[in-house]
Amino acid sequence: MTANSKTYSQKPSEVNRRWILIDAAEAPLGRVATQIATYLIGKYKPSYTPHIDGGDYVVVINAANAVVTGNKETGKIYYRHSGFPGGIKDATLAEVREKYPERIITAAVQGMLPKNKLASERMNRLRVFAGSEHTHTAQTPEKVEVK
Repeated sequence: MTANSKTYSQKPSEVNRRWILIDAAEAPLGRVATQIATYLIGKYKPSYTPHIDGGDYVVVINAANAVVTGNKETGKIYYRHSGFPGGIKDATLAEVREKYPERIITAAVQGMLPKNKLASERMNRLRVFAGSEHTHTAQTPEKVEVK
């Protein structure tokens, strides 16, 4: 590094977004969610800048077949609140998988994103589908293997 070199800071106009396709049935839920969060944040890119949202679009398929280990199928509980007194509701992972399988992936990824002003923008770029079909074939997403 020379004396005149400066730290590179990406501008919003320089952001280059890709479309990524991830199969949720390939690996355990946490590993898949970590990979998705990394792509949404854009932290794997050399041009990563913390205060600029430089992440990619992520399409997730097979959310209904998400893999969990141990007794999470019955032991993991999702809570939601209506906002009214006594309005808390809960559901096990099995119940959520049956009715709204997309919420399993969405909740896991949201928990892994930093809690800041960019989080909602990043979540808007996440598209989750219960089955193996998706509506983003026109964007030609590149398939990424989850290790």
